[in-house]
Amino acid sequence: MDSTRTFVKDVKRVVVKVGTAVVTRSDGRLALGRLGALCEQLKELNSRGFEVILVTSGAVGVGRQRLKYRKLVNSSFADLQKPQVELDGKACAAVGQSGLMALYDVLFSQLDVTSSQLLVTDNNFRDSDFRLQLSETVKSLLALRVIPIFNENDAISTRIAVYEDSSGIFWDNDSLAALLATELKADLLILLSDVEGLYSGPPSEANSKLIHTYIKETHQGGITFGDKSRVGRGGMTAKVKAAVHAAYAGVPVIITSGYATDNIIKVLQGERIGTLFHKDAHLWAPRKDVGAREMAVAARDCSRRLQGLSSENRRKILLDIADALETNEKLIKAENGADVVTAQQAGYDKSLISRLELKPGKISGLAKSIRVLADMEEPIGQILKRTELADGLVLEKTSSPLGVLLIVFESRPDALVQIASLAIRSGNGLLLKGGKEAKRSNAILHKVITSAIPDTVGEKLIGLVTSREEIPDLLKLDDVIDLVIPRGSNKLVSQIKESTKIPVLGHADGICHVYVDKSANMEMAKQIVLDAKMDYPAACNAMETLLVHNELLNTSGFNELIAGLRSEVHIRIASLQKTMKLPNSFYDKLIALQSSSMQVQGSVMELVLDLVQRLE
Repeated sequence: MDSTRTFVKDVKRVVVKVGTAVVTRSDGRLALGRLGALCEQLKELNSRGFEVILVTSGAVGVGRQRLKYRKLVNSSFADLQKPQVELDGKACAAVGQSGLMALYDVLFSQLDVTSSQLLVTDNNFRDSDFRLQLSETVKSLLALRVIPIFNENDAISTRIAVYEDSSGIFWDNDSLAALLATELKADLLILLSDVEGLYSGPPSEANSKLIHTYIKETHQGGITFGDKSRVGRGGMTAKVKAAVHAAYAGVPVIITSGYATDNIIKVLQGERIGTLFHKDAHLWAPRKDVGAREMAVAARDCSRRLQGLSSENRRKILLDIADALETNEKLIKAENGADVVTAQQAGYDKSLISRLELKPGKISGLAKSIRVLADMEEPIGQILKRTELADGLVLEKTSSPLGVLLIVFESRPDALVQIASLAIRSGNGLLLKGGKEAKRSNAILHKVITSAIPDTVGEKLIGLVTSREEIPDLLKLDDVIDLVIPRGSNKLVSQIKESTKIPVLGHADGICHVYVDKSANMEMAKQIVLDAKMDYPAACNAMETLLVHNELLNTSGFNELIAGLRSEVHIRIASLQKTMKLPNSFYDKLIALQSSSMQVQGSVMELVLDLVQRLE
């Protein structure tokens, strides 16, 4: 839990406001996927005992879409040639409100949650009796675990122009949400937007930075707002105004993206997402964070100084790092031990804990590997190809550093050492984001490695990203970062590819198979198979499936191989549909070798079948 978000532990009553840009797609139709995710999150909060109040926009947008279609259907060709008059906003609201509420009712009903509709206008709040009755009604609904859904009744609003008049007690659904949060004594207001939160400038600009905590004295007047919302009448300006009003009335506010499927849950878990508005924010000690751009630019500047060094000087840096690791081994082991204990207490998988732990001999092994790397051939400036294009004109292909690399890797602290060493040898700057489970291990390893880098290069050559929330800012820096390498699931790789213009070196699912052909040297095959599975079973590239040529199945070599595996490995017989014309004994003895915690999945079997077909 982030230190600035600890107050969420005491939150009981939550007001969530969802804007038109979240409720609808770019073509004006309802965004059913986002609405479904919203309702699922509210259902979870409701079942966990939170009192949830929803303020929704979108009725005008939904109504406009319906009326445009109806008008088109009823228009003649001649009518369509005439200038089209903008539809009346109040009529759109009247038509759209019923459709919007019907959808909420269907979605919540599917989740076994009851919702209710409350339409209000600005004038209602001028009546003290109305305000008292509103509070009592909401109290009764919440006691019954009903989710009240509020919206401004735009159809009968007395404002001259729904989209232009900003007078009155509230002027849009953002300010209505802030008013309800204070009136109904909420503990937290969440404003869902189409961006991650409040930025220092338009979010589309590379120099804009996400503001995690808004401090009025610091940020007021220093923010450049972009265009207003593509739909609705709000935008970030309206959200900030409403958030400041609610926060200084005693209700903390967080502005975050409504596009993510779990941001509401993350907010209530205390994660540092979005922008927080809190009346005491100016009293908190400011976080000494280095901004994403500053970190990347520093790595780039240091990498250029590194590239200016001779091969021998870069080799010496690596040797110094190897010595520093061995000198600080006790300290590294202590921090790593603390990570392992925390992971065990949290109930993490044994395979993850195995990857996380720096076992005896690991530090010395890493130091030895770094020394081997230092003595390898110089990777920079090598002529890879030379072509004579014309007399006296020669084109050369020469190896050179890539620049600044952003590498996201799993909870394996030894990977940090390996990646950093390779980056230094090849003259690249580096930004590293490791798994949160290895937080302390990564921090001490980063400190030990950077302290061995001379001042002539600078310790900022290698930056350590400590928060997942910093990744979106880094992915915008296509003018500074040259390559992103995500090491993890396909989902992670896909998300990063979709979120950046920077080239991404991704990967597909690994196929950790070993095939033993009938012509193989069985003694060598046995050593390879046993090493592939048993040297480091928790590794992601440990063997999962062993394919054996059918002519080897009844040989002594095959039996010895299986006997060697059975002592350490749980063996499962892979069941394949007998769609191929192969001997029955082949299917009976085709084996899948997997860690006991893994299951044989249908997709793996399909890959096996495909591979067998190719081999045959």
